[in-house]
Amino acid sequence: MKRERTLLLTRAEVASLLSLDQCIAAVEHAFKLHGEGKLKPPGVLSLPTEGGGFHIKAALFPGPRSYFAAKLNGNFFHNAVRFNLPSIQGLILLCDAEHGSPLAVMDSIEITILRTGAATAVAAKRLARADAKVATIFGCGNQGRIQLQALSRVLPLQQAFAFDLDGARAQRFSHELSTELKFDITATRDLADAVSKSDVCVTCTPSREPFLKREHIHAGLFVAAVGADSPDKQELEPAILGASKVVVDILEQCAEMGELNHALKSDAIRREQVHAQLGEIVAERKAGRASLDEVFVFDSTGTALQDAAAAAVVYERALREGKGVSLDFAG
Repeated sequence: MKRERTLLLTRAEVASLLSLDQCIAAVEHAFKLHGEGKLKPPGVLSLPTEGGGFHIKAALFPGPRSYFAAKLNGNFFHNAVRFNLPSIQGLILLCDAEHGSPLAVMDSIEITILRTGAATAVAAKRLARADAKVATIFGCGNQGRIQLQALSRVLPLQQAFAFDLDGARAQRFSHELSTELKFDITATRDLADAVSKSDVCVTCTPSREPFLKREHIHAGLFVAAVGADSPDKQELEPAILGASKVVVDILEQCAEMGELNHALKSDAIRREQVHAQLGEIVAERKAGRASLDEVFVFDSTGTALQDAAAAAVVYERALREGKGVSLDFAG
């Protein structure tokens, strides 16, 4: 067998090779395979450091060609202020899962942003009310933007609220996305009022303390909790999970590092009370929303299954379109 060369793909090249719609489709397929029991559990290793931390997420992904993907990300949420750098930086290594050859090394930023929003879209399509028209986004950075863009793909949104500790950033978010998405987006400092008017809420902040409280929750609400991707992060009061139907991306991972982790430690919920993993919903092995009044929380810690599915799309398009620099690392 002739040894394959390895593609090196920059952030700009990854962005040109992966649209949000393509990513939603790839992530939905990955969760379906997981729900059908066709994927091995993904792995994660987290190492905190002063001011941030690193994590490695790895998974096998089957298909006409089977892949192994490992993503190494550094998460440092003060980077923009301190160093004028992105908060999240890293690389994805994609290998052939049959014989181990490294196929691609690609920047991880765009895939991380897109696949996180894609997972929310996949969950919202099944767990939010079908007539959901109003959303609130907590956290108006890159992830907040992609979350609202992804939600607009699957729900009939007509209005949104934008909440951020940086009021100017919320104002920019509102102005820019109102123009793009063609519906009204209002920057707000009144968390309780925004949630009371919303059908969907997304929390995507680096918060270490819960700001969304049980008293804010109302019948029919869908909450996507995105920010808690390490054990020290928390956005939701544990009582919210105890009073809701909880759907997780990966149960073991959420029990260690998501909102579920905090709810379990506070005895607000027991592990057996978790309604489902998202893959089980997508594969129709467990029910999604059954009534208009149900409250759902989607605990989204971000999985290597999403990274692998998205990276495979990028690599296969890069081959077809002749993108990237071809290297022989073993030469």
